[in-house]
Amino acid sequence: MTAILDINALEGVIGMRDAIDLLEATLPHEAAGSTTVSPKFITDFDSGMIRILFAADRASGYCAMKAYHNIKGVGTRYVVLLYRLEDGELLATLDGRLITDLRTGAASGVAARKVKIDGPVTVGIIGSGNQARTQLESLASVYPVKAAYVFSPTEANRRSYAAEMSARLGFPVHPVGSVEEAVRGRQVVASASNARTPEPILRGAWLEGCRLLCAVGNTRAGFAEVDAQCFGDAGLVVVDSLHALKEAGDLKRAVEAGALPESKQATLAQLVEGKVAAPKTGLVTFKSVGTALQDLALASRYYELLKDKPGIVHGPSAATLRDHGRRNPHAPR
Repeated sequence: MTAILDINALEGVIGMRDAIDLLEATLPHEAAGSTTVSPKFITDFDSGMIRILFAADRASGYCAMKAYHNIKGVGTRYVVLLYRLEDGELLATLDGRLITDLRTGAASGVAARKVKIDGPVTVGIIGSGNQARTQLESLASVYPVKAAYVFSPTEANRRSYAAEMSARLGFPVHPVGSVEEAVRGRQVVASASNARTPEPILRGAWLEGCRLLCAVGNTRAGFAEVDAQCFGDAGLVVVDSLHALKEAGDLKRAVEAGALPESKQATLAQLVEGKVAAPKTGLVTFKSVGTALQDLALASRYYELLKDKPGIVHGPSAATLRDHGRRNPHAPR
């Protein structure tokens, strides 16, 4: 039987600190070589695009595939399929929207736990969507935040974001009129915009005194969210997957510009395992493109927590087991 877990079933079940803990506990599986993580497979078509990701985690006993498609003028839908590795049974189909937002925020939280900052911090946020919300929530779960500053191109959106997040997190969030105003002088910056242009919207020249930059908005090769200086000025550049170096346009540009030598590249798994240490001072840049292993970690926990709950819908598996080549007597000849 396959559990069908829609967004209403998932809402509120896993908190941000729990999600950070979960990713931090899963990443050593990657460092130990017990996981398989695919690059993103991206297909564009006339009315939109679709991306497909896959990961297997032998330590947890699960594998998962996420597919998400965007239809122009409509929006994006996400679905995660969770399988048991032992026999390949399809255990659950899960709405992937909340999983995507939560794991993206949690990945930044994992990085933040390894980048120490003394005393209260101010945070600059670029963007006002769901991922900008989980970024600030995640960073506030790690650091004592005294204030945050948000820029989004639409004034009403940034004002709404500021009011909502101030009330939710208990510190002032100020809407400001430019990217530069949001990030200059902040110890921590998160860029989670939906900008889709070849020209970066965040400049490294504005990050003097910044300790941690989390760039999570752009994952496409043709776009750049942050400029090469954001990587060149960093003492360490952390990626959540080595695939990111080929997937993200801003990383590709930094490599081409000579701003990102291999000597200062590290994966998030290496940082968690202590194989690489964050510098004690200076800028650390974390570039996240998201991985199916992160999706798998959350999906499997949701499944374990919810599979036996009253009201959860179960259906027959949609994946029929092939019988090792024997002819189906009912199949047409």
